[in-house]
Amino acid sequence: MASSTKQRVMDEGALHDQAGRLRDPGYATREVRRYDRAAIAADPVRIKEWDYYCILDADCGLALTVADNGYVGFLGVSWMDLRRKSFVNHGALVPEPMGRMVLPASADSGDIVQVQQGVELAFRHERGGRRLTVHAPDFGDGVGLSGEVWLDQPAMDRMVIATPFPDDPHAFYYNQKINCMPASGRVKVGGEYHDFTPEKAFAVLDWGRGVWTYDNIWYWGSASGMVDGRSFGFNIGYGFGDTSAASENMLFVDGRAHKLDQVTFHLPDGALDASPWRFSSNDGRFELGFRPAVNRWDKVDAGLVKTEQDQLFGWYSGTVLLDDGTPLAVRDLPGFAEKVWNRW
Repeated sequence: MASSTKQRVMDEGALHDQAGRLRDPGYATREVRRYDRAAIAADPVRIKEWDYYCILDADCGLALTVADNGYVGFLGVSWMDLRRKSFVNHGALVPEPMGRMVLPASADSGDIVQVQQGVELAFRHERGGRRLTVHAPDFGDGVGLSGEVWLDQPAMDRMVIATPFPDDPHAFYYNQKINCMPASGRVKVGGEYHDFTPEKAFAVLDWGRGVWTYDNIWYWGSASGMVDGRSFGFNIGYGFGDTSAASENMLFVDGRAHKLDQVTFHLPDGALDASPWRFSSNDGRFELGFRPAVNRWDKVDAGLVKTEQDQLFGWYSGTVLLDDGTPLAVRDLPGFAEKVWNRW
C-alpha cells in the first residue's frame, strides 16, 4: 500500500451507465451518485446490499446489521463488552431475498423495518438524525437484548467511494461511511441496562451496495469520539477492487473531512487479539496504534460460500495530521479494526 493514489473526486449523477458499468470511480464527501438496483448488469444473486450501524463508547458496543446478500439475507445483533472482553453474536437468516428486503437506494432516506425469526430491527430517519430500535428476545440463548438509540446527525462530511473491480466490468462497490454521530439511548441486555450518552458514545453507519467478485479480503478500521474537545473520527481501509481512482481513507474533524492517501494495516503475528496493531500512511499523516480488547469473530463454511471475520474492538492512540499540517494527539479513542475474508 505504499504507492500514492490520485484521489479523484466524483461528480454528481447516476452511479451506472446504460451498460451497467460505473460512470465515475472516485470519492466524495457527500452522496453525489444515485444508486439504482435496476441499473445493475449482474445476476440478482450477486448483488450485495447492507446497512451496518455500530454504536460504541469506552465500555460497550452495539452492532446492528440488515443485509441482503442475494443468496441469503441477514439480520444481525451483536453486543461487545470491552471491559469484560466478551461478545455475543445473534442473528436471523432470510433465504434468497434477492431484493425482497427492499433496502433503500440512498443513505439519506428510506426506512428499514425488518422482522425475521424473532429478531426485530428498525432504522428510521427523523428530522436531525436516525432512530434505531432492536428487539431480540432470544439473544444470548434467551438472555434477550432490546433497546432504542437516537443518533444525532448534524451537517457534516462523510466518506463516499465508488470502487470498480479490475477483472469484472460489472462488479463494483458503492460505499458510504458516516462517522461521529453522537448516540443517546438505553440498551437492556438480560437484566442489565447500559445507557449511551452523546458526550461519550458515537456511531458509524456502513452503507454498502455492490456486486462483488467471488474471493476477496478487506481491511477496515473506524473510530469516532472527542479529541481535545473536538469531534474526531476516521475511516481507513483497503484490500479489494481497483482503488487507483481513490482510497477510502479519511479523517473527520468538527464535521469536515481531511483526505488521506494510503494507510497500511500492520497486523501482529499469531492471534489478532493477542498483540497491538499498528497503522501507518505513506504520507506520514496517520500513525496510530490499536490496543484490542475483544475479537468479535465469526466463521461460516457452507461449501461454496465461506466467510471468516475478525472484528476487533479496542482503543486507538497516536498522532494524525490534518490537511494544513496541524497534529492531533489521539489517546485511547474507542474504535474497531477488522480483517474479513469472503468467498461469496
